[in-house]
Amino acid sequence: MEKHTSTNSGRPGRRALLGTAAALGLAGTAGTTAHAAGPVRNHAPAGRFRGSSVLITGGTSGIGRATAIAFAAAGASVGFCGRRTDLGRRVEREITDAGGEAVYIRADIRSPEETRDFVDRVAARYGGIDIAFNNAGIGGGGPPHELSVEQWDSILTTNARGVFLALKYEIPHMLRAGRGVIICTSSSAAEQARPDSAAYTASKRAVQGLVKSAALAYGPKGIRINTLLPGTTDTPFVRPPGIPDPDWSRYKAAFGPLNVDGLERMAEPEEIARAVLGLASPDFPYMTGASVAVDGGAGAGRKLVHPPRN
Repeated sequence: MEKHTSTNSGRPGRRALLGTAAALGLAGTAGTTAHAAGPVRNHAPAGRFRGSSVLITGGTSGIGRATAIAFAAAGASVGFCGRRTDLGRRVEREITDAGGEAVYIRADIRSPEETRDFVDRVAARYGGIDIAFNNAGIGGGGPPHELSVEQWDSILTTNARGVFLALKYEIPHMLRAGRGVIICTSSSAAEQARPDSAAYTASKRAVQGLVKSAALAYGPKGIRINTLLPGTTDTPFVRPPGIPDPDWSRYKAAFGPLNVDGLERMAEPEEIARAVLGLASPDFPYMTGASVAVDGGAGAGRKLVHPPRN
């Protein structure tokens, strides 16, 4: 299951987003404009990952899509999954039309069978797995007493168990090769909780724990494993449906100064993708078991605005 924008991110709760939209006069605006994907912006040196095979979960939109495009543009062969076949095929065509190599395989990372099949098919197609980006996840939540057991289970199963399953089936391929790099998407919400993010924050803290343990287990085997903590990123994951582009731009302009002390803006998915490529490169050979915040300075400051709830 893929993020509907990042992961990704010290993610404001849905009601908080809608509440802020209302406070800014955006709610109830007539008309709906689909969120434009925007231009593909690759900043990695051309060919930097040529010859590498890359596996990505949750690659059909948001941060996952941007990262798949960036790896392919840098020469990697990319296998990615997600549940939404139409979006997956679209991203695959986008990459191959630009001269890159990619394959979309539908898989739900909540399923052990589908996750294993996805991983094995990517490894078979590209002769192994050099880099894995375990990015799939969902949001949602509310105060603990308002959460249903089904909501809790859905978020934890997708965000934490899904990462466990990906690691479980990726690592044997890397052990056979004697090397590999894995990056798992947590969230700045793992460090900055919100009143309505109990399940989401718990799931993202679990990802950090998984990565720390796995890094210790497999570091001696040549596998580096780190966690990425993106801040709020402009993807479908945080953008409520039905807000026209001009009104979303107004919301973003207000959100940044209120919530991100350092850079005072949301991240773009391509910026998070650049961080993933950096961590996956040979530039960080001594980094493993780390949680790397890419949040525009939000975690370094004290701002944490909770917009009015509907």
